[in-house]
Amino acid sequence: MIDVQRLRVLRAVADHGSFSKAAAALRLTPSAVSQHIAVLERSLGAQVVARSTRGVTLTQAGQIMVGAAESVAAELEQAKQQVERLSTGLAQLTIATFTSGGRHLLPGALPHLMATHPHTLIHVREGEPEDTLPLVRQGAVDLALAYHFDGPLPTGPGPSAGLQWTPLLQDPLHVVLPQEHPLADRAALDLTDLAAEPWVLGCLKTQAYLRRYAQQAGFEPQVRGTTTDYFFARSLVAAGMGISLIPSIALTPHLPGLRTIAIKPPTPTRHIGIATISRRRDHPHVTTLIQALRNQATALNEA
Repeated sequence: MIDVQRLRVLRAVADHGSFSKAAAALRLTPSAVSQHIAVLERSLGAQVVARSTRGVTLTQAGQIMVGAAESVAAELEQAKQQVERLSTGLAQLTIATFTSGGRHLLPGALPHLMATHPHTLIHVREGEPEDTLPLVRQGAVDLALAYHFDGPLPTGPGPSAGLQWTPLLQDPLHVVLPQEHPLADRAALDLTDLAAEPWVLGCLKTQAYLRRYAQQAGFEPQVRGTTTDYFFARSLVAAGMGISLIPSIALTPHLPGLRTIAIKPPTPTRHIGIATISRRRDHPHVTTLIQALRNQATALNEA
C-alpha cells in the first residue's frame, strides 16, 4: 500500500526540484525526504526521480505518481469540504486571485454568483499564480484567477500541471512616464527607446520580463524601485523617480501628471484566465462564476 505522506513528499520534490528545497517546504530534513523517496521507489519497484548535480527531475514513473498524488490530495480536500458542509448546511467556494485581476474582475462577477447560489459560503484568497496554481491542483481552492506572460500556459510538472485554463483577457503592458518627459508626446515606444531611463516597477514578473528583453536588446535596465503594487509604482513615477511598465487593467484610477504610451510590437502582454481542475470545473458554483467572469472580461474589453 502506498503511503499518502510519501506521495506528498514526492509532490514537493517535483515542485521544488531538489530534496533540500522540498525538505524546507515540508519542515523535514533532506535525509528524511531522501528516505521517503527511497521507500516509495522500493514499494513501486521503479525509480521515481533522477538525481544529478543540477537537482532532481521526475522519471516517467515519477510523473505518473505525482499525478496520482495530486488526485489524492484533491479528493481528500473535497471530502473535507463535504464534511464541513454537513455541519453548516452551506456550499463553500474558495477563489484565489492576483491583486489587479481580483480588483477589476471579481467585484462585478460575485453578485451574479451570490444571486444564483444564495446559500454559498465564499472565501477569497489573494496570491500570485506561482502560489495559487498549486492550491488549485491540490483542491485547496476551487479556481484561481491567474496570468502568465509569453504564450500559452506552460504544462508539465510544476505549478500548472494538470490544470484546465479558460482565457479571459489579453492585458498588454504600457509605458508610464511623467507628463513632462521628453518622450511623452510619442504615440508608441520601443523599449530600446528607454534604455537609459530609470525604472520603478510594480511586479517582480514585470521586472523579469524587462530584464530579459533588455538583455536581448543589449542594455541593462536601471531599476531604482520595486514594489508589489502598480498604483504605488505609478505614484513613484508621478513623484519623478523614474518610468514604469504597467498592465492595462492596472492603469486606473487615474493619477494626474502621468502619460501612458503603448509599446510597439512585440508588445509584452499578460494573459489572464481561470485555472481549474477537471473534477471541479463542472460544479454548478464554478460554472456560474466562470461565466460571470467571462462577462466581466467582455465588459472590460468593450469599455
